[in-house]
Amino acid sequence: MESLDLRVLGDALQWRRAGHGVTLVTVVETWGSAPRPPGALLAVRDDGVVSGSVSGGCVEDDLIARVKSGERHGAPAMIAYGVTKEEAARFGLPCGGTLRLVQEPVRDTAWIESVLARTAAHELVARTLTLATGAVTLGTATRDERMRFDGSTLTTLFGPKWRLLLIGAGQLSQAVAQMAQLLDFEVLVCDPREEYASTLAIAGATHVPGMPDDVVRELRCDAHTAIVALTHDPKLDDMALLEALRSDAFYVGALGSTRNQAARRKRLAEHFDLTEAELARLHGPVGLRIGAKTPAEIAVSILAQLIERKNHAAVAAQPAAGCTVA
Repeated sequence: MESLDLRVLGDALQWRRAGHGVTLVTVVETWGSAPRPPGALLAVRDDGVVSGSVSGGCVEDDLIARVKSGERHGAPAMIAYGVTKEEAARFGLPCGGTLRLVQEPVRDTAWIESVLARTAAHELVARTLTLATGAVTLGTATRDERMRFDGSTLTTLFGPKWRLLLIGAGQLSQAVAQMAQLLDFEVLVCDPREEYASTLAIAGATHVPGMPDDVVRELRCDAHTAIVALTHDPKLDDMALLEALRSDAFYVGALGSTRNQAARRKRLAEHFDLTEAELARLHGPVGLRIGAKTPAEIAVSILAQLIERKNHAAVAAQPAAGCTVA
Protein backbone atom coordinates (compact mmCIF):
# COMPACT_ATOMS: atom_id res chain seq x y z
CA MET A 1 0.00 0.00 0.00
CA GLU A 2 2.92 2.33 -0.57
CA SER A 3 2.18 5.48 -2.56
CA LEU A 4 4.97 4.38 -4.92
CA ASP A 5 2.48 1.81 -6.24
CA LEU A 6 0.07 4.62 -7.05
CA ARG A 7 2.83 6.37 -8.98
CA VAL A 8 3.40 3.18 -10.97
CA LEU A 9 -0.31 3.02 -11.79
CA GLY A 10 -0.29 6.70 -12.73
CA ASP A 11 2.61 6.13 -15.12
CA ALA A 12 0.90 3.08 -16.62
CA LEU A 13 -2.27 5.08 -17.18
CA GLN A 14 -0.38 7.93 -18.84
CA TRP A 15 1.52 5.53 -21.12
CA ARG A 16 -1.65 3.73 -22.22
CA ARG A 17 -3.34 7.05 -22.97
CA ALA A 18 -0.34 7.91 -25.14
CA GLY A 19 -0.85 4.70 -27.12
CA HIS A 20 1.92 2.57 -25.60
CA GLY A 21 1.62 -1.08 -24.67
CA VAL A 22 2.11 -1.64 -20.94
CA THR A 23 2.80 -4.74 -18.86
CA LEU A 24 2.23 -4.74 -15.10
CA VAL A 25 4.35 -7.09 -13.01
CA THR A 26 3.53 -7.93 -9.37
CA VAL A 27 5.63 -9.88 -6.85
CA VAL A 28 3.35 -12.61 -5.50
CA GLU A 29 5.72 -14.96 -3.64
CA THR A 30 9.26 -14.82 -2.30
CA TRP A 31 11.55 -17.33 -0.66
CA GLY A 32 14.81 -16.59 1.05
CA SER A 33 16.27 -13.09 0.89
CA ALA A 34 14.37 -11.76 -2.10
CA PRO A 35 15.00 -8.01 -2.55
CA ARG A 36 11.36 -6.85 -2.78
CA PRO A 37 8.32 -7.98 -0.77
CA PRO A 38 5.09 -9.51 -2.09
CA GLY A 39 2.90 -6.82 -3.61
CA ALA A 40 5.80 -4.83 -5.09
CA LEU A 41 4.75 -3.45 -8.47
CA LEU A 42 6.52 -2.71 -11.76
CA ALA A 43 5.20 -1.28 -15.02
CA VAL A 44 7.12 -1.94 -18.25
CA ARG A 45 6.39 0.13 -21.36
CA ASP A 46 6.66 -1.41 -24.82
CA ASP A 47 9.91 0.50 -25.47
CA GLY A 48 11.51 -0.71 -22.22
CA VAL A 49 10.84 2.30 -19.99
CA VAL A 50 9.94 1.17 -16.45
CA SER A 51 8.26 2.52 -13.33
CA GLY A 52 8.61 0.83 -9.93
CA SER A 53 10.66 -2.27 -9.14
CA VAL A 54 10.41 -5.96 -8.27
CA SER A 55 14.08 -6.66 -7.48
CA GLY A 56 17.46 -5.02 -7.19
CA GLY A 57 17.59 -4.43 -10.94
CA CYS A 58 18.67 -7.65 -12.68
CA VAL A 59 15.16 -9.06 -12.91
CA GLU A 60 13.96 -5.76 -14.32
CA ASP A 61 16.67 -5.96 -16.97
CA ASP A 62 15.42 -9.40 -18.04
CA LEU A 63 11.80 -8.26 -18.11
CA ILE A 64 12.75 -5.22 -20.22
CA ALA A 65 14.67 -7.45 -22.63
CA ARG A 66 11.64 -9.73 -22.98
CA VAL A 67 9.33 -6.82 -23.77
CA LYS A 68 11.74 -5.16 -26.22
CA SER A 69 12.27 -8.47 -28.00
CA GLY A 70 8.56 -8.52 -28.77
CA GLU A 71 7.40 -11.03 -26.15
CA ARG A 72 3.72 -10.35 -25.46
CA HIS A 73 1.13 -12.02 -23.29
CA GLY A 74 -2.54 -12.00 -24.16
CA ALA A 75 -3.53 -12.89 -20.60
CA PRO A 76 -1.91 -12.74 -17.15
CA ALA A 77 0.88 -15.28 -16.69
CA MET A 78 3.25 -16.54 -14.00
CA ILE A 79 7.01 -16.13 -14.20
CA ALA A 80 9.67 -17.24 -11.68
CA TYR A 81 13.29 -16.22 -11.10
CA GLY A 82 15.98 -17.86 -8.99
CA VAL A 83 14.55 -21.37 -8.96
CA THR A 84 18.10 -22.74 -8.83
CA LYS A 85 21.16 -21.33 -7.04
CA GLU A 86 22.68 -20.58 -10.42
CA GLU A 87 19.65 -18.55 -11.50
CA ALA A 88 19.54 -16.79 -8.13
CA ALA A 89 23.15 -15.71 -8.61
CA ARG A 90 22.50 -14.67 -12.20
CA PHE A 91 19.60 -12.43 -11.27
CA GLY A 92 21.20 -10.97 -8.17
CA LEU A 93 18.91 -12.71 -5.68
CA PRO A 94 20.95 -13.17 -2.49
CA CYS A 95 21.12 -16.34 -0.41
CA GLY A 96 19.37 -18.46 -3.03
CA GLY A 97 16.30 -16.22 -3.04
CA THR A 98 13.37 -17.02 -5.31
CA LEU A 99 10.94 -14.57 -6.83
CA ARG A 100 7.58 -15.47 -8.36
CA LEU A 101 5.76 -12.83 -10.38
CA VAL A 102 2.44 -12.28 -12.14
CA GLN A 103 2.69 -10.25 -15.34
CA GLU A 104 -0.37 -8.89 -17.08
CA PRO A 105 -1.05 -6.74 -20.13
CA VAL A 106 -2.83 -3.46 -19.40
CA ARG A 107 -5.73 -3.03 -21.78
CA ASP A 108 -8.69 -1.55 -19.92
CA THR A 109 -7.57 1.44 -17.86
CA ALA A 110 -10.91 2.14 -16.16
CA TRP A 111 -9.85 0.22 -13.04
CA ILE A 112 -6.64 2.27 -12.80
CA GLU A 113 -8.60 5.51 -13.01
CA SER A 114 -10.96 4.26 -10.31
CA VAL A 115 -8.12 3.18 -7.99
CA LEU A 116 -6.39 6.54 -8.34
CA ALA A 117 -9.62 8.45 -7.70
CA ARG A 118 -10.61 6.37 -4.69
CA THR A 119 -7.19 6.48 -3.06
CA ALA A 120 -7.06 10.25 -3.63
CA ALA A 121 -10.21 10.36 -1.50
CA HIS A 122 -8.27 8.41 1.17
CA GLU A 123 -10.01 5.11 0.56
CA LEU A 124 -8.32 1.71 0.83
CA VAL A 125 -8.96 -0.36 -2.28
CA ALA A 126 -8.66 -4.10 -2.91
CA ARG A 127 -8.04 -5.07 -6.53
CA THR A 128 -8.65 -8.69 -7.55
CA LEU A 129 -7.26 -10.10 -10.80
CA THR A 130 -8.49 -13.42 -12.22
CA LEU A 131 -5.53 -14.91 -14.08
CA ALA A 132 -7.55 -17.15 -16.40
CA THR A 133 -9.55 -14.28 -17.89
CA GLY A 134 -7.69 -11.10 -16.94
CA ALA A 135 -10.87 -9.75 -15.35
CA VAL A 136 -10.41 -7.11 -12.65
CA THR A 137 -12.78 -6.26 -9.80
CA LEU A 138 -12.39 -3.56 -7.16
CA GLY A 139 -13.66 -3.50 -3.59
CA THR A 140 -13.19 -1.67 -0.31
CA ALA A 141 -10.30 -2.96 1.82
CA THR A 142 -9.49 -2.77 5.52
CA ARG A 143 -6.07 -2.07 7.04
CA ASP A 144 -5.75 -5.58 8.46
CA GLU A 145 -5.95 -7.15 4.99
CA ARG A 146 -2.86 -8.37 3.15
CA MET A 147 -2.07 -9.27 -0.43
CA ARG A 148 -3.54 -12.68 -1.32
CA PHE A 149 -2.61 -15.12 -4.09
CA ASP A 150 -4.03 -18.65 -4.47
CA GLY A 151 -2.67 -19.50 -7.91
CA SER A 152 -5.79 -18.41 -9.78
CA THR A 153 -6.70 -15.02 -8.30
CA LEU A 154 -4.46 -12.22 -7.07
CA THR A 155 -5.74 -9.56 -4.66
CA THR A 156 -3.53 -6.52 -4.13
CA LEU A 157 -4.19 -3.49 -1.94
CA PHE A 158 -3.84 0.18 -2.77
CA GLY A 159 -3.99 2.83 -0.10
CA PRO A 160 -3.98 6.62 0.00
CA LYS A 161 -0.74 8.56 -0.07
CA TRP A 162 0.92 9.11 3.31
CA ARG A 163 0.40 12.66 4.49
CA LEU A 164 1.98 14.86 7.14
CA LEU A 165 0.26 17.82 8.79
CA LEU A 166 2.66 20.34 10.34
CA ILE A 167 1.31 22.80 12.91
CA GLY A 168 3.54 25.85 12.55
CA ALA A 169 5.40 27.40 9.63
CA GLY A 170 8.74 28.33 11.15
CA GLN A 171 12.26 27.36 10.08
CA LEU A 172 11.99 23.85 11.53
CA SER A 173 8.70 23.22 9.71
CA GLN A 174 10.31 24.22 6.44
CA ALA A 175 13.14 21.73 6.98
CA VAL A 176 10.71 18.94 7.92
CA ALA A 177 8.48 19.75 4.94
CA GLN A 178 11.33 19.61 2.44
CA MET A 179 12.64 16.28 3.72
CA ALA A 180 9.17 14.74 4.08
CA GLN A 181 8.46 15.38 0.41
CA LEU A 182 11.61 13.49 -0.52
CA LEU A 183 10.13 10.60 1.48
CA ASP A 184 6.98 10.78 -0.66
CA PHE A 185 4.72 12.40 1.95
CA GLU A 186 2.00 14.84 1.02
CA VAL A 187 2.79 17.81 3.29
CA LEU A 188 0.15 20.13 4.74
CA VAL A 189 1.05 23.20 6.84
CA CYS A 190 -1.27 25.10 9.18
CA ASP A 191 -0.29 28.29 11.01
CA PRO A 192 -2.89 31.00 11.74
CA ARG A 193 -0.33 33.50 13.10
CA GLU A 194 -0.10 36.57 10.86
CA GLU A 195 3.62 37.04 11.50
CA TYR A 196 4.29 33.65 9.89
CA ALA A 197 2.10 34.26 6.85
CA SER A 198 5.09 35.13 4.68
CA THR A 199 6.82 31.81 5.46
CA LEU A 200 3.87 29.63 4.46
CA ALA A 201 5.05 29.43 0.86
CA ILE A 202 6.96 26.19 1.43
CA ALA A 203 7.69 24.69 -1.99
CA GLY A 204 5.56 21.61 -2.60
CA ALA A 205 3.59 21.92 0.64
CA THR A 206 -0.07 22.90 0.88
CA HIS A 207 -1.17 25.71 3.17
CA VAL A 208 -4.32 24.78 5.09
CA PRO A 209 -6.09 27.87 6.48
CA GLY A 210 -7.86 27.96 9.83
CA MET A 211 -7.17 27.16 13.47
CA PRO A 212 -5.09 23.98 13.94
CA ASP A 213 -7.69 22.08 15.98
CA ASP A 214 -10.36 22.80 13.36
CA VAL A 215 -8.00 21.71 10.60
CA VAL A 216 -7.17 18.42 12.35
CA ARG A 217 -10.86 17.72 12.90
CA GLU A 218 -11.86 18.56 9.33
CA LEU A 219 -8.98 16.58 7.87
CA ARG A 220 -10.53 13.36 9.24
CA CYS A 221 -7.09 11.97 9.98
CA ASP A 222 -6.74 8.31 9.10
CA ALA A 223 -4.01 5.72 9.63
CA HIS A 224 -2.05 7.20 6.72
CA THR A 225 -1.75 10.58 8.49
CA ALA A 226 0.93 11.99 10.80
CA ILE A 227 0.58 15.22 12.80
CA VAL A 228 3.48 17.18 14.29
CA ALA A 229 2.99 20.34 16.38
CA LEU A 230 5.94 22.73 16.08
CA THR A 231 4.69 26.20 17.10
CA HIS A 232 5.87 26.18 20.75
CA ASP A 233 2.58 27.98 21.48
CA PRO A 234 0.39 25.91 23.85
CA LYS A 235 -2.76 27.69 22.64
CA LEU A 236 -2.16 26.33 19.15
CA ASP A 237 -0.30 23.08 19.81
CA ASP A 238 -2.44 21.77 22.67
CA MET A 239 -5.77 22.18 20.92
CA ALA A 240 -4.42 20.54 17.77
CA LEU A 241 -2.95 17.68 19.83
CA LEU A 242 -6.26 17.22 21.63
CA GLU A 243 -7.93 16.42 18.32
CA ALA A 244 -4.95 14.50 16.93
CA LEU A 245 -4.62 12.13 19.89
CA ARG A 246 -8.27 11.17 19.54
CA SER A 247 -7.96 10.57 15.80
CA ASP A 248 -6.71 7.57 13.83
CA ALA A 249 -3.43 9.31 12.93
CA PHE A 250 -0.56 6.80 13.08
CA TYR A 251 1.87 9.36 14.53
CA VAL A 252 1.40 12.41 16.74
CA GLY A 253 4.40 14.45 17.90
CA ALA A 254 5.09 17.77 19.60
CA LEU A 255 8.16 19.96 19.93
CA GLY A 256 9.34 20.87 23.44
CA SER A 257 11.62 19.86 26.29
CA THR A 258 10.94 16.94 28.61
CA ARG A 259 9.75 19.37 31.28
CA ASN A 260 7.43 21.15 28.86
CA GLN A 261 6.05 17.84 27.65
CA ALA A 262 5.28 16.76 31.22
CA ALA A 263 3.39 20.01 31.80
CA ARG A 264 1.55 19.55 28.49
CA ARG A 265 0.46 16.01 29.38
CA LYS A 266 -0.79 17.25 32.74
CA ARG A 267 -2.83 20.01 31.06
CA LEU A 268 -4.30 17.64 28.51
CA ALA A 269 -5.25 15.12 31.19
CA GLU A 270 -6.70 17.61 33.67
CA HIS A 271 -8.50 20.03 31.38
CA PHE A 272 -9.46 17.89 28.41
CA ASP A 273 -9.97 14.45 29.95
CA LEU A 274 -7.57 12.62 27.65
CA THR A 275 -7.03 9.04 28.77
CA GLU A 276 -3.66 7.51 29.61
CA ALA A 277 -3.85 5.48 26.42
CA GLU A 278 -4.47 8.59 24.33
CA LEU A 279 -1.66 10.52 26.05
CA ALA A 280 0.70 7.58 25.53
CA ARG A 281 0.37 8.11 21.77
CA LEU A 282 2.11 11.49 22.01
CA HIS A 283 5.74 11.53 20.91
CA GLY A 284 7.20 14.32 23.00
CA PRO A 285 9.87 15.47 22.95
CA VAL A 286 9.37 14.71 19.28
CA GLY A 287 12.02 12.78 17.34
CA LEU A 288 14.70 10.21 18.01
CA ARG A 289 17.43 11.12 20.47
CA ILE A 290 20.40 11.70 18.16
CA GLY A 291 21.78 14.85 19.76
CA ALA A 292 20.16 17.04 17.10
CA LYS A 293 20.84 20.78 17.40
CA THR A 294 20.14 22.55 14.09
CA PRO A 295 16.71 22.69 12.39
CA ALA A 296 17.92 20.25 9.72
CA GLU A 297 19.22 17.79 12.32
CA ILE A 298 15.99 18.03 14.33
CA ALA A 299 14.03 17.45 11.13
CA VAL A 300 16.05 14.27 10.52
CA SER A 301 15.29 13.03 14.04
CA ILE A 302 11.56 13.75 13.64
CA LEU A 303 11.26 12.02 10.29
CA ALA A 304 13.36 9.06 11.42
CA GLN A 305 10.95 8.45 14.30
CA LEU A 306 7.94 9.01 12.05
CA ILE A 307 9.23 6.46 9.52
CA GLU A 308 9.95 4.01 12.34
CA ARG A 309 6.32 4.21 13.46
CA LYS A 310 5.03 4.13 9.87
CA ASN A 311 6.90 0.91 9.15
CA HIS A 312 6.34 -0.72 12.52
CA ALA A 313 3.01 -2.33 11.65
CA ALA A 314 4.34 -3.66 8.34
CA VAL A 315 7.42 -5.15 10.03
CA ALA A 316 5.37 -6.70 12.83
CA ALA A 317 3.04 -8.28 10.28
CA GLN A 318 5.82 -10.03 8.33
CA PRO A 319 5.78 -13.83 8.56
CA ALA A 320 8.60 -15.69 10.24
CA ALA A 321 11.74 -16.59 8.32
CA GLY A 322 11.24 -19.13 5.54
CA CYS A 323 8.70 -19.01 2.80
CA THR A 324 7.32 -15.50 2.55
CA VAL A 325 3.84 -15.52 1.11
CA ALA A 326 1.51 -12.57 1.57
